[in-house]
Order: sequence, then structure tokens, then C-alpha cells
Amino acid sequence: MNQRNATSKPNGKPAGTLGTFAGVFTPSILTILGIILFLRLGYVVGSAGLGRALLILLLANGISVLTTFSLSAVATNLKVKGGGDYYLISRTLGMEFGGSIGIVLYLAQSVSIAFYCIGFGEVAAALLGGGHPLMPQIVAATAVVFLFVFAWLGADVATRFQYVVMTVLGLALISFFAGGLSRWDATLLTANWSTPVSAPPFWFIFAIFFPAVTGFTQGVSMSGDLKDPGRSLPRGTFSAVGLSIVVYFLAAVVFAASLDQRDLISDYRAMQRVAAFDFLITAGVIAATLSSAMASFLGAPRILQSLAADRIFPFLIFFAKGTGPSDNPRRGVLLSAAIALITVALGNLNLVAPVVSMFFLVSYGLLNYATYFEARTASPSFRPRFRWFDRRASLAGAVACLAVMVAIDPVAGIVALAVLFAIHQYLKRTAGPARWADSQRSYHLQQIRQHLIAAAAEPEHPRYWRPQILLFSDDTDRRGRLLTFASWIQGESGFTTVVRILEGRGPKMLKDREEAQFDLQKTIRNNGIDAFPLVITAPNMNQSIQTLVQASGIGPVRANTILMNWIEKSPRPSSRYLEVLFSRNLRTVHRFGCNIILLAAEADKWERMAVEEEGQRRIDVWWWADATSRLMLLLAYLITRSQPWQEAKIRVIASKKESSPTEALENLQKTIEEVRIDAEAHIVPMLDADTLIEESADAALVFIPFQIRNDRPLDPFGGILEETIFTLPACALVMAAEDIDLEAEPEEGKAADIAGALDAVAEAENRVRLAEKEFESTASAFESIKGNLQRMLSDPTNVRDEAGLSALMKEVSGAEEKLGKAHRRFLREKTKADDAAREAEALGATLIDKKTEDGEPAK
Repeated sequence: MNQRNATSKPNGKPAGTLGTFAGVFTPSILTILGIILFLRLGYVVGSAGLGRALLILLLANGISVLTTFSLSAVATNLKVKGGGDYYLISRTLGMEFGGSIGIVLYLAQSVSIAFYCIGFGEVAAALLGGGHPLMPQIVAATAVVFLFVFAWLGADVATRFQYVVMTVLGLALISFFAGGLSRWDATLLTANWSTPVSAPPFWFIFAIFFPAVTGFTQGVSMSGDLKDPGRSLPRGTFSAVGLSIVVYFLAAVVFAASLDQRDLISDYRAMQRVAAFDFLITAGVIAATLSSAMASFLGAPRILQSLAADRIFPFLIFFAKGTGPSDNPRRGVLLSAAIALITVALGNLNLVAPVVSMFFLVSYGLLNYATYFEARTASPSFRPRFRWFDRRASLAGAVACLAVMVAIDPVAGIVALAVLFAIHQYLKRTAGPARWADSQRSYHLQQIRQHLIAAAAEPEHPRYWRPQILLFSDDTDRRGRLLTFASWIQGESGFTTVVRILEGRGPKMLKDREEAQFDLQKTIRNNGIDAFPLVITAPNMNQSIQTLVQASGIGPVRANTILMNWIEKSPRPSSRYLEVLFSRNLRTVHRFGCNIILLAAEADKWERMAVEEEGQRRIDVWWWADATSRLMLLLAYLITRSQPWQEAKIRVIASKKESSPTEALENLQKTIEEVRIDAEAHIVPMLDADTLIEESADAALVFIPFQIRNDRPLDPFGGILEETIFTLPACALVMAAEDIDLEAEPEEGKAADIAGALDAVAEAENRVRLAEKEFESTASAFESIKGNLQRMLSDPTNVRDEAGLSALMKEVSGAEEKLGKAHRRFLREKTKADDAAREAEALGATLIDKKTEDGEPAK
């Protein structure tokens, strides 16, 4: 998306004022070049050896680089607002993921303020010497209050304080490198390359160092205060990460070339021993702790403010309000200060610290995954201006974060993931409808595309049949019942499209269409049914219905069933399009291959069915052993998948016909068992309207076949359908347009036909090859005999040998005859192979040209 500096944000808040250096680079670099650099890097080099130490730096910074690539891609694809990581993740993965990571990131950063201040307190207490045992906590609390003042005044004032801190850090590093160069010992460097004896495990040392690289997204938290986040975030973060990598790698080499491994392991103040001016290192430690705490003090309230502004957690809305022209989140600053002071008062942070580190790792992993997720949707809206992005790098970053979590502390990782999962599930149940467009819909649409293409590549088979329903309803009062019935016969396996057709012309129809669409959506939503609304306008009702039935669907998902209400007899005029459908289009729709289901369930019958106990319900299926009977039995089974019908019984009713009642019952029961449907067979002496009414009077639902004569629906006995169903309970009148083989085996169907055709092609081509070889062999023999004859004729001495010449002529003649037969056999086999190939292609098979060993087509 195009991003430009503006005087105000789209939500009406003032635009940020910070640039790349002040808003992103400074807080990021000050957090990365923290206390690990000054007090623990020497231990890492001494304990692991320089070789392994550089590997640890490479792995840890690799996660930073991969995540920065992902961050740059997302940040240049969105107009980034306040909230940093939370904003980017929530606008990609949705409010559930964003809300869960947002709340834990806020808490983690607020607790981190206390971590850094306690580190400062310990250094200050050591410098002061002796004193009260609570001195580190007292100094830490004082530092929290001191930093609170800068955070309260706003990002501009706090950034000026960070410039002072950066100057001190820079001087400390210059002092260290200057001292290291003066103490450089190449022999010591070589000795320190290898890992010492009895060294701690690799991942233990990695866990000590890894917190050093977790601050590179501090600048991201300042996104709401930036003039141009899309430009500043990638540039500032890459610059901070790149510079920190150079500093850490050079510092590790200087440590290895300056001090013995034992000194590096035992003395946490090794940097002071190397530096030209040791007091600058002490100042650097203090500056590093305070700068990291300041960055967290600035970032945490802004995450909370963005989270509150999105109204995901109602109890946080109070913190959405900012102060002043920069919308400084002072309420969040107060809460963060309170959390930090409480954490300082607790004193023992060893229990909480690993989990907090895991929260940062999870945020990096989710940021990487969110970028990969966005790219994988192939959405046309994903157009990052950052050119060096590859979704595989984002996936690698997400996997690396997960692997590091497991390697560093599996227990803390599981606790962190469990907390996130719990918040995610809470939001999933309470957050309500989405407040913004994330990438979830794009993901689903891309999955639909891929699955439809894959399904279309597979040939049709009865096992794949699912009800794809076009539901026609123009009666608001009865539409709810029809929707519910459609959800039953879907059996959680098909789709239902609710259709309304508005007949007319002119601009007014557009408004009528919008109103009808809204009405359908409201009805579907109120009934809690999974269905799609469709309203179309057309000047001609008759043509529109026929066109809709043929065109509905996409790819292999095509409408195969028409569902509508039976027309009630009432003083009110019937629906116009139902009259048309019944009088002129039922048979046409049937010829287009759509099954027809008419639901005859007036309000009193529907109510009687609804109040019947679930365990007492019975579905009657009247069986004629035809396509409609098989469809009705399948629909009855699909209904029993729905919760209200799970305990219902299915009864299949048929007549004895020519056989005895016992034999007819056994045959019917055997048929039911073969199609694997739990149903009871029932035989009646005769199939007529009176028997139907008598047998099914106490059923909850009755499936009855119907027929169409002279554009009028009739009962299966040729009688008037209205009279037959008048006294019956709720009925589903069915006429099948396709014969669904309920006993179809996997080896049957079009796939099996194609496989057989391809086998026939392969066999025919094999016979062609054999005939070709035979022809070539015969031709070679013929040429050999023909050559012998020519040599005999060219020798005058052999001309007088009439007997020999006659025998050779006969041999040539016989060889020529064999050659002709071989050629004719080859042509016959070639013709058969071509015919087999055409038959296979007619079935939809894809033929692959055969190749010879040298790559040329077989002749």
C-alpha cells in the first residue's frame, strides 16, 4: 500500500513525530546492546570457546534477521499504527491471536522494566558497597520512579534522554575495543578457539546469551509515534540488528584475544579488565540497564493503548485515552509503573523470568508465522514494498523460534504457550464479530481455490455425492422451516443456497435486490443455519430459473437438488415464481439433472413434529426400488446426522409384489444392510394411497415419491397429491433426477472406467511394439535373402545353377509374403491402439506420450 506522511491518522489522532533514528533505531540498539554484552558475553566466549560462541551468536542473530525480514514485509504492506507487534499480528492472524499476544507482551514488557531496574540496582549497590540487604530493590524502585517521569512526559522527552544513554554506551564500547587492541594476543586467540574441558552444555550457554537479541523489536512498539512507520520500521530495525551483530561478533573476538578462558568464565567484570578506561564500562552497564528499562517503559503502554482502542478486552477500554498532541498513553504508563514496582517488591524473579523470555520468543514466532500466513494466502492485497522478502524465510523464522523455545526451557515454553492458548480460547468465545479485515478470509478463499482445482481433477463417483441445494423461498413465514429442513438433509456434508428471484426491470430493482439480500441474511442468521443467500433480478422469471439451475455453483460443486415449500391452500395468493416453477419449470429443472424435494409441512404439522420426543421420532421412506427410493433413503440417513434426529428410527416401507411377505421382507432388509444404513424393513400387502395414509399417520416425517404429468405433480399412484398428503404428518415429496448407487464400490465408477481404458491403451501399445519388432525382424530377414539373390545373379558362374536359383527365388517370395503379413499386423495393432486412446480420451483420461530411452518419440 502507498504510505505517505500525514498530519493526522485515519482514526483522527495526531500523526507521529519521530523519525527512523529516534523512533526505531535508538530504542532497538539500546536494548540489544544491554547488560548481556557488558556482563555475560565474556562468560559465553570462555565457557563455549570462541568457535562455539560465534555459532551461538550466529544462531541467535539469525532469528533476529529472519524476523526483521518478516517485519519489513508486513510493515511495508500495511499503514502501521500504534501497538507494534500486536498491531501487525492482530491485523494478519485476527483478534484472537493478536489479543492473546498483545496482553502477554504488555505484561512481559512491564515486568521487563523491573528486570532492568533490578540489574541497575545490583550494580549501584555493588558500587556503593555494603548497606542494607534491600538496597538493590530500593535503588531499583527509585530508578522506576525516575524513568516514569520521562515516560509520563512523552516519547520526545524520553528519546532525548536516550541520546545521553547512547553517548555513554558508545564511549564504553570505544574504551573496550581500544583496550582490546592494546592487549591483542594472537596465540591466546588460537587457544581460546576450542571449547574448554567440562564446559556447560551448548544450549545452556545459548540460553544465557539469547536474551541479548530479544530487544530488536522495541522500536516496533513505537510505531504509533512514527512519522512514516512503513519506511522507518524496516530501515531502523535492520540498521539496529546489523550494527549489533557487528558489535557482538567483534566483542567476542576481542574477549578471546585479550583474556584467558578461566578469567572469562570466572570474572563477570572481564570487560572492565580489557577496557582502556574501566569506569566507562561501569557507566555503560548503568546506561545499558536504564536504556533497556526506558525502551520497555515506552513500548509497554503503547501496546496497551492500542489493545484498549481495539476494544477486544472491555475492561481495558479505560486505557485507550491518550494525552496531549502526541496522544501519550499516560494511563498505561501509570499501570506499567505499578506492575514494575510490584515486581521489584517481590524481589525473586527467577520463577517468572524464563516465562517472560518465552513470551518474547512467541511474539517473534507469531510475527514470522503471520507474515508467512499472509504470503501463503496469495491475496492480491499482499503487496509489500520490501523487495527481499521470501515466505520460506518467514516460515524458517517461526520454526527457529519454536525450536529455541524447546531447546532453552521446555517447561517455560509450555507454560507460555498454555497461557496464550487460554487467552486465545477466551477471546474466541467472547470477542464477538471481527472489528477489522485480517487474512483469515484470504486464507480460506485460497484453500477453496486449491481444493476445488484438486476435486475437479478427480472423476465423479457415487461415493462423492453430497447434497448441493438450491432453496427457493418467497414466503418469509415459511422460510425458517425450509431452512431448518435443508440443514437436516445436508447432513453436515453439503451446501445450501437460499434463492429469491425478483422479476422486473429498472434501477428500482437494484434497491429491491439489496433489501431482499439483507432480509435473507437476517433470516439465515436468526435461524442459526449455515447457508448462502442469493437474490437475482430478471425481466423474465421462466428463463431466469432455468439459467440459474444450470449456472449455479463453481467447478465440481454444482447444484444437484432443488428444495422448496409445497404450495399451501389459503385465501392468500401464492408466490408468483412458485406458480411458474410448479406449472412450467418443474419438469425442465428435473431434465437439467436436479433432484426435486417439496416440503409439505404446515405450521401445525411442523409444531407437532418439533414437540415429539427425539427418541420417539420415526422417519418413513416409501420404497419403490428405484432411483427416487434410493435418494429418499439416503436423505433420511443424512437427517439422522443432525442432533434433533440422532435417536430417530428409519422405516422403509414396500409391498410384497409377486413374492411372499416373508421373502419380500428378507430381500428388503438385505438391501438395507448392503447399503449400510440402520433402518427397519416393513412390508405392506398393497401400495395405494389409503395404505400410505394408514401406515404413516403416526410418523414424524414421511418421504414420498411423486411424479409430474402435464406439468402437474401427482402422488406415486397417479392421484392428486394434495389429497394424499392432506391428512399425513410433515412430508418430503421427492423426485430423483440421478440414480445414486448406494452400494458403489471404490473400484467402480468413472475412475475405474478410465483406469480400464488406460490399461487397454497400454496393452494395445505393447502389442504395437511387438508387431513393430516383428516387422523389423522380418524386414531384416527379407533384405538379407534379397541380398543373397542379388549376389547370385551378379556371378555368371551361378546363373547356370537353375535349381539353386529357383530355390532362392522361392525363399525371397516367402520372405516377402511374411513381410507383408507383419506389416498388415502392425497396421491393425496401430489402429486398435489409436481407437483405444480415443476411447480413453473420451472418458476424460490424460494420455502421456511414450518416450524411448534416447528421449525421442516411439515410432
